[in-house]
Amino acid sequence: MITSTANPQVKNLQQLMKKSSVRSAQDIFLVEGMKMYLEAPRERIHKIYVSKSLYEEKGQAFFDGVPMEVLDDRVYAAVSDTKTPQGILCLLRQYHYTLEDLTKKKNPFLLILENLQDPGNLGTILRTAEGAGADGIILSMDSVDIYNPKTIRATMGAVYRMPFFYVEDLKVFLPELEQRGIRTYAAHLQGKNCYDEEDYKGGTAFLIGNEGNGLTEELSSKADVWVRIPMHGKLESLNAAVAASILMYEVCRQRRKK
Repeated sequence: MITSTANPQVKNLQQLMKKSSVRSAQDIFLVEGMKMYLEAPRERIHKIYVSKSLYEEKGQAFFDGVPMEVLDDRVYAAVSDTKTPQGILCLLRQYHYTLEDLTKKKNPFLLILENLQDPGNLGTILRTAEGAGADGIILSMDSVDIYNPKTIRATMGAVYRMPFFYVEDLKVFLPELEQRGIRTYAAHLQGKNCYDEEDYKGGTAFLIGNEGNGLTEELSSKADVWVRIPMHGKLESLNAAVAASILMYEVCRQRRKK
């Protein structure tokens, strides 16, 4: 059992929790909590860390087959990123998807996120994308790290199942979608049509922009169509995750009825 916060493994866990560069270098990400452990693909689990109290509650048999370290409760609290730790933290090998992984199905349904910064928003979008039947998410390199612990928590396990990847330049990347017959729709205040007036039964990709500034004009100008979400009152925009959810579920509605 590890009883000191000076232990090298504990120090490494703290670095993995805080720094995307460390996670990338080790090709590892962390998930915390019983639900995330139980849903984690076993072939991706590198190691788990369990608090002494949880280990004593569950017993060795519960964790058999998985490389494990037990941490003193005080030490576990020092590496946990939650206010009420559940006592289990997993290290998993990162995913490496390609565009082919996201476009295997006929008429792919994708989300393209430009410079999204809020970890909670990104996690919510992944979770909703799974629920709405999206095939994958593409992010600009300046977006928040999908393996940020706050993002991981907000996905509620969708990170295990929703394919994604980052691209260096979305403007350069969009023609690849066009070649695959995927039509791009920019969520834009100046959209000619409301979002529910378009046909999304073919290959579809929505462009969603930064929380504060929306899409850049450079990227939105490359979209095939601009659509808007009508709003009452004095609001000019919605939360990025909310806007993405509205659009995704319109695709879900249309495809359910075809």
